[in-house]
Amino acid sequence: MLTDQHKDPFEERLATALHETGGGFDTDRTALAARGAVRGRRKRFVRRAAVTGGAASVVLACVGGALVLRPGGTATEAVPSSMTASAKPKPSVTATHATDEQMIETLKNLLPKGDFSEERGQGTETTDDRKVPAPSAGLVFDDGHGAAAIGVSVGRVQPGGTQARQAAQCPDRVYIPYDACKTSRLADGSVVTVLQGYEYPDRRVDTKFWSAELVTPTGQHITVSEWNAAAEKDKPVTRTDPPLNPAELTRLAAAKEWRTVANALPEPLPEPELPGSDLHARTDLLALLPKGLKVTDKSSDDGDFAYAVVDDGKGRSMVQVNVQPDMLDVAGDLFGSGSETLPDGTRVAVKQGPGDRGDQVMWTVDTMRADGRRVVISAFNAGTQNEPATRETPALTIAQMREMALDARWWSGS
Repeated sequence: MLTDQHKDPFEERLATALHETGGGFDTDRTALAARGAVRGRRKRFVRRAAVTGGAASVVLACVGGALVLRPGGTATEAVPSSMTASAKPKPSVTATHATDEQMIETLKNLLPKGDFSEERGQGTETTDDRKVPAPSAGLVFDDGHGAAAIGVSVGRVQPGGTQARQAAQCPDRVYIPYDACKTSRLADGSVVTVLQGYEYPDRRVDTKFWSAELVTPTGQHITVSEWNAAAEKDKPVTRTDPPLNPAELTRLAAAKEWRTVANALPEPLPEPELPGSDLHARTDLLALLPKGLKVTDKSSDDGDFAYAVVDDGKGRSMVQVNVQPDMLDVAGDLFGSGSETLPDGTRVAVKQGPGDRGDQVMWTVDTMRADGRRVVISAFNAGTQNEPATRETPALTIAQMREMALDARWWSGS
């Protein structure tokens, strides 16, 4: 949440959207949403395929959401349509439907030889209802070097749409730390992003999370996820790394069997225009920062959310802003006891409390105009929300944050 005193509706909307897409998951919302970075768009978080059942209850993150670290370029790779280490016969997945069992068997047949347990599958039989979980399969795989949860989810997106573009982007390390991330273009024009990261951004547990997310030119969307433990959470680490290396993850995601499953799904709904898409939060944030601050990092695109990491010579400090139109319906939830109302009807709430790490502090100034236009600015005494404090307090004062949040510049172009 943006502050401990507020229940931010964008976090609820994000969780609801992920739940509807993924068919249910159990995740640490604070770690996923990175508290101050929650937005209406699922844009700046590692996206994970939702897998039903106990073997791997996987999140579609996004997580959207997370600030995009664009790769320097994409390489073209020729990838076989399926992995060949297993000699088992392939199940009959037709162009019209796939059963729960066929999803499981397809995954098993595409994996190297090993032992399987805790098998779960979701076929396409009930996908006429768009709120039903996407086709998926999950299991625990042991190649002799330790049990590991592996899952795959299949869907469709609008070619060239927002979701397709997001799949071709690595997350921003400011919010989602990882060891490696690479986006490649395959010979057939598909784009695949392979991420080697961790289940928890703060690394409080050594569980690794690796994934491959692939989108074809026609909008088939396949996500493969794996861990170095028998479950996403609450299971001990069994091996140093997940079982499939990046090339094997790519081959598994690119297997033609998943594209057949995707073709059995309904056409994706048209993507609605996102609220705040005409805003320019990054440009405005950089323009309104107090003088004397050195910007050491910043978000890569404009829109309704932005961040900057600044240094006044006393250590790095992250500052982030959410600019949200039409929020009047939740004003009562956001601005309660202790908030201030200015003569023009603008409401202001200030919060100073702990950050995501024990020694972090997070200062927030939340404002809403009388017509529902909201600007909320948060600052931390660290360069990211996942690292220890680098200084005693944020680089901006509450007075400076308040002046910035109340500036008319946020809405000058909307």
